Amino acid sequence: MDMLNVDDFEAASRAVLAFLHQRMGFGLWMMTRVEGDDWVVLQSKDHGYGVEPGMVFSWADTFCSEMIAGNGPRIAPRSDEVPAYAAAPIGQQIEIKAYVGLPIRHKDGSLFGTLCAIDPVAQPESIVKETALVELLGAMLSKILQDELAAAEAARALERLQVATLTDGMTELYNRTGWKRLLDAEEERCRRYGHPAVVLVIDLDNLKHVNDTQGHAAGDALITGAARALLQAARSGDVVARLGGDEFCILSVDCDRAGGDALLTRVRSALDSTGVKASVGLAMRVASQGLGAACHIADQRMYEEKRRRRAVGTR
Repeated sequence: MDMLNVDDFEAASRAVLAFLHQRMGFGLWMMTRVEGDDWVVLQSKDHGYGVEPGMVFSWADTFCSEMIAGNGPRIAPRSDEVPAYAAAPIGQQIEIKAYVGLPIRHKDGSLFGTLCAIDPVAQPESIVKETALVELLGAMLSKILQDELAAAEAARALERLQVATLTDGMTELYNRTGWKRLLDAEEERCRRYGHPAVVLVIDLDNLKHVNDTQGHAAGDALITGAARALLQAARSGDVVARLGGDEFCILSVDCDRAGGDALLTRVRSALDSTGVKASVGLAMRVASQGLGAACHIADQRMYEEKRRRRAVGTR
């Protein structure tokens, strides 16, 4: 294994997968991320299964979920002889006769994902002797990951400072340029680490009506009131931006579906309490599509809600 060119978790994962494939064989080696019900493939060394980075499977269906629960060994040369593995739904979908898996953990001990392998052919019992090596490589990857996530958090804070000048003069939220720059930076981290993320698109329903009937000063007050409400609803690490006119966006990283739904509830409540009427669309980042697609879907859902509100006579 060439560690001279390994300078980050992604490269280290690729090197470890290649080394373990060369040493132990197996048709598929993977580095994965566990996020709620999802099992996201971050890296793969595939020889026959057709599994690529970005694919998402059900965590509950996997051998790895059973291994983490303590229902099966980390190395199973004949996985069909282990009851929990034999009963796992994924084994009914694809041919698996041998398995290797171990956890990759955060600094606090919580589960990040797994380093694992499967093969359609049973393996010799002698591969159990590789347990110590596989665990050593897993521990090394966990340490690299922990250090890199800490560095990524520091980089995120620096990015916020660097784009502090890219703000909307009226609301002091990030402007369109700042939003795009931070969105691109977070997409790279999401792709590398499998972070879940949520995008909300918010469009004020009655800004033009207020401008036309009450004047632009009242319209400006509506915009600044909406900005305060969105900042109140968002978490401290979220990106809140005004893209222009009556359009706002929120990016919430390391946020699963439940967290996204909670954010949406807070946004609606904060806007209502401020007397701001708005249409809101929410979309989760899908690993195979990225944050750009999530923004587009959230925007479509916002316009769908706006059309429904207009249809029932709500401004």
